[in-house]
Amino acid sequence: MKYTVITGASSGIGYETALAFAARGKNLILVARRLDKLEELKSTIQNNHPEVDAVIRTSDLSVTDQAYTLYNDLKEYQIETWINNAGLGEGSFVAEQKLEKVETMLRVNIESLTILSTLYVRDYADVEGTQLINVSSALGYVIAVGSVAYSASKYYVSAFTEGLAKELELKGAKTKAKILAPAITETEFVKKSIDVEDFDYKANLPKYHTAKQMASFMLDLFDSNEVVGIVDQNYDFNLRGQIYPILEEL
Repeated sequence: MKYTVITGASSGIGYETALAFAARGKNLILVARRLDKLEELKSTIQNNHPEVDAVIRTSDLSVTDQAYTLYNDLKEYQIETWINNAGLGEGSFVAEQKLEKVETMLRVNIESLTILSTLYVRDYADVEGTQLINVSSALGYVIAVGSVAYSASKYYVSAFTEGLAKELELKGAKTKAKILAPAITETEFVKKSIDVEDFDYKANLPKYHTAKQMASFMLDLFDSNEVVGIVDQNYDFNLRGQIYPILEEL
């Protein structure tokens, strides 16, 4: 049996992506910190798609050792697709940001993502039909004043994954590395980034996508041969090749 791993699956884009992949009959390994939310998601999947095997694993990817533990605990499964969706934000000017929060964000967005990506491609580079999809951001291509540290962390995700995609291509690997780069999406992300109890998207933002729409874009990227799926300034979703210039040295 083949499985799709989704980190950050307890809410938002990860949650809706899990439902979208389950609707295609994909067996799932759902990863997040909140066990109760994972159990609710598993129950929903089993009720709607009883043929799908949904495995849940709790992991706090702000503790990088847990990234290694998570990957090693999943060695028994054949993993067709690995989606690094877990991510944190920080919506403050640099001089005002909470450094402890920034440190946690960097461990999730950069360190654990890098560990999990590396371990996956080591094991699956030569397995036909496998994919690694890392969730970056439109702000991984445009610096956002007021969220500079977050934006910079997503620049890393984009550059790292685009570079990895080129390395895999040059080596003739069968695994594909791809990037989903959302713009503002209606999830828990904004309120956690700016430390508020609630956030009204309709009242505060002229444009945004729902998590369900973003999961649909994830499937479009999954089905395509392109490296990047990005939301542009008009909130249109585009599939395209690599954006960063690549210096090939092998």
